[in-house]
Amino acid sequence: MEGWLLTNLRGRLRLRLTPGYLDAEGFERLTSRVMKTVNVKYCSFNRLSGSLLVIYEYSEKAQNDLLSLIQSYRPLTPRPAPWGDVTVFEAGEETPLPPNPVYGYLIRRLLLPWPLRAVLNVIQAIPYLLKGLHMLVAKHSLCVEVLDASALSVCLLRRDFNSAGTLLFFFSLSTYLEAWTRRRSIMGLFKSLAGPEEKVWILDDQGQEKQIPESQVKEGQSIVVRSGGLIPVDGVVFEGLAMVNQASMTGEPLPVRREKGGSVFAGTAVEEGRIVIKATKVGRNSRIRSIIEYIRESEGSKAGVQGRAERLADGIVPFNFILFALVFLITRDPFRAGNVLLVDYSCAIRLSTPLAVLSAMREGNDRKVLIKGGRYLEELALAKIMCFDKTGTLTEAKPKLKSVTPYPPFTRNEAFRLAACLEEHFPHPVGRAVVAQAKAEGLGHEEEHTHVDYVLAHGISSTWRGKKVLLGSRHFLLEDSGIHLTESQQAETEKMTEDGSSVIYMAVDGKLAALIAIEDSLRPGVRETINHLHGLGVERTIMLTGDVEPSARAMAKKMGFVEYKSELLPDHKAGYLKQLVATGDGVIMVGDGLNDSAALSLADVGVALSDGSELAKDVANVQLLGGRIQGLAVARLLSQRTMARMKENFAVIVGFNTALLALGLFGVLGPSLTTALHNAMTVYVAYRGTRPYLHAREPELEA
Repeated sequence: MEGWLLTNLRGRLRLRLTPGYLDAEGFERLTSRVMKTVNVKYCSFNRLSGSLLVIYEYSEKAQNDLLSLIQSYRPLTPRPAPWGDVTVFEAGEETPLPPNPVYGYLIRRLLLPWPLRAVLNVIQAIPYLLKGLHMLVAKHSLCVEVLDASALSVCLLRRDFNSAGTLLFFFSLSTYLEAWTRRRSIMGLFKSLAGPEEKVWILDDQGQEKQIPESQVKEGQSIVVRSGGLIPVDGVVFEGLAMVNQASMTGEPLPVRREKGGSVFAGTAVEEGRIVIKATKVGRNSRIRSIIEYIRESEGSKAGVQGRAERLADGIVPFNFILFALVFLITRDPFRAGNVLLVDYSCAIRLSTPLAVLSAMREGNDRKVLIKGGRYLEELALAKIMCFDKTGTLTEAKPKLKSVTPYPPFTRNEAFRLAACLEEHFPHPVGRAVVAQAKAEGLGHEEEHTHVDYVLAHGISSTWRGKKVLLGSRHFLLEDSGIHLTESQQAETEKMTEDGSSVIYMAVDGKLAALIAIEDSLRPGVRETINHLHGLGVERTIMLTGDVEPSARAMAKKMGFVEYKSELLPDHKAGYLKQLVATGDGVIMVGDGLNDSAALSLADVGVALSDGSELAKDVANVQLLGGRIQGLAVARLLSQRTMARMKENFAVIVGFNTALLALGLFGVLGPSLTTALHNAMTVYVAYRGTRPYLHAREPELEA
């Protein structure tokens, strides 16, 4: 079996197989063997991600037998292993399109004599006829392929080679249009996800941490990843302990424990802890592979309306054959009955719906809104509640240092240098503000501290020159750690808070060492965006913040929020999201930080800004690539327009094809014209699904 083991717990086994290694038949054969070996409670397989889950009645023998069976299994048709050198070609950037059928069709119609055209049409029809026969005989399925083969058969039996040629042309044109649209969509997604090169932390030969560009990482090097960081390579943990979020790889929202000896993969994220990874796959291979995996998953994440349309399309096919039989029984005319097979509803439905979704995703990408699957389009369109984290989401993601107030025995520069030394290890906007200002002031530093631990939503803990250092929120230092403030220190913090600043507290050896004030202005267009969202059907917009009540109230009023929740810790925020989701009204959560990840995963749609933490972007279903809050109105409007056009296309398909059926049955339209009109309509709705959904001058796009 090509793949690797992800989890092996008592009675629960999850593997990740190379995508494409198993098809539906292969999974059925594997499942039947597994069930003969162990007592299976549940078994599932995601063909796109290659994730295989088996839950079984545990015993040591059952576990060993199951592992042995899976390791020895080989599919009937061997597939090449796709995890060799990965190229952009595999990601779709240079994937060749099928030949454009228009030129060939025109040449045949205009230049070739009729007998030769007839022979070519028969030859071109053979693959469709064989495929339809295979689906009917081997699969026992009345599907679109069977209907297409039947329609071609009717034309050929009538010796109506012109109608057969027209059918074949539209079959080819539909395939070409679908491939062209999918290629454009995948290229756009790939380029957005590839993004700019990141920097990573490594351990040098002396065991000191330093940053280098991702492209310079080599196999065998030691990579350091902390809470909130994205794992940039495939590798094995040889130091530390962390909870790793692998939702982007396995689809499971719960983090998994990774310690010495455990495997980790590029594109996953560390939620809590610190690990040192020995890199086994680095650079472009691991990064592009994770991008390819995402693209495959996004194509499989269908909108509910898309899934319903496809099920309806499959369900309609048998009725074409039933109607054929009824017409034949009534008229005893096989040719008139055959007209029924020339018109089907399912082809247009199956073609237009996924094209509309992919086109919307591509257009969103062009507008700096990355939507990770069709089903999130539908949920974006229907949700009635939208919640916003405040800091870094509604406020600028680039806060600035306002002041540093030191306390003996520290001078300002000493305290500031130490704070910057600790903050540079964690990807958070406030930390970046401290580091950037220290660099601007020329406050260089030596790495004198020991391991730096990030306490989720609280702050940083480390040891410096043998003394314990705490850096973070008021709750972390004063309530959790028991640091006491004097009256003058308390007055200073109140003054900073009333001024609208956020305060970072730093304590060394149990005493307050410094107060660091950070000012953060509102993102442009926040109030206008909130108004646009209400105009687009969002009934409730709620601001969520850890700020104290007076500060939260003032900020909510300034930004135009009627509802807000203050003094929320991450677990409180997640609990509140659970309550909202339980109402069934549809909830969108917008956040940017590590402490928003739980809420983002709980919401029906999680939205992250591109300048937020790596974990937030990884967990979110939608990314605002430009870091602009106005992207929310774009996403809402785009999703609503997409759903509306899909429904309009469905109405066109049903109405037009029903009229064609009636006209064909009464002999008003001949087979050739019926075929041409039916397939022209199919191409039209497919083309209509690819047309732009948004216009440049709409108010929602100008905020």
